[in-house]
Amino acid sequence: MKKLLLMSLILFSMLNAGAQKPRLETATFGMGCFWCTEAVFQRLNGVTNVRSGYEGGQSPNPTYDEVCTGLTGHAEVIEMQYDPAKISYGELLEVFWKTHDPTTLNRQGADVGTQYRSVVFYHNEQQKALAEKYKALLNKENAFGKPVVTSIEKAQPFYVAENYHQDYYRRNGEQPYCRLVILPKLEKLEKLFKNKLKH
Repeated sequence: MKKLLLMSLILFSMLNAGAQKPRLETATFGMGCFWCTEAVFQRLNGVTNVRSGYEGGQSPNPTYDEVCTGLTGHAEVIEMQYDPAKISYGELLEVFWKTHDPTTLNRQGADVGTQYRSVVFYHNEQQKALAEKYKALLNKENAFGKPVVTSIEKAQPFYVAENYHQDYYRRNGEQPYCRLVILPKLEKLEKLFKNKLKH
């Protein structure tokens, strides 16, 4: 009887632990160099497992050098998991649009080419509807003084980038590119979204 009671308690605690596990969803954004994008979204509360990679092209398993030619059609993107109980997809979109220039076609600053395009890859119809609604609102209000050219596309196969691209800012924060390009984005993030950041 004791053994049965013990087994019941173990089973109950396992089921309970499973029930409390957050239900994570996936979001994928491209907004120029993925080193910048990764550094921004890694800091948000409720966001986990941010990975840099390539999406939206024709050839399977592209390398960084191949993507840099612009011939594969891939964009540099980040794919992340997020907990909707802590941060909504709408809030992720807000961070996305406010931390890059979505009005320049196939470029971000000095980075030029289709691999640096502004793009939302949606994973379900709800994400698609939210992204389209948000983009339309930005254009209606002329929020940037120019039309938003961000493309909104159905998620395609995501290819994880080479290891040296992962956690780039955390590992290379002293590099000139990090200090000149990524740090100002993080400072802007801190200013605009302080209440959404991890502590």
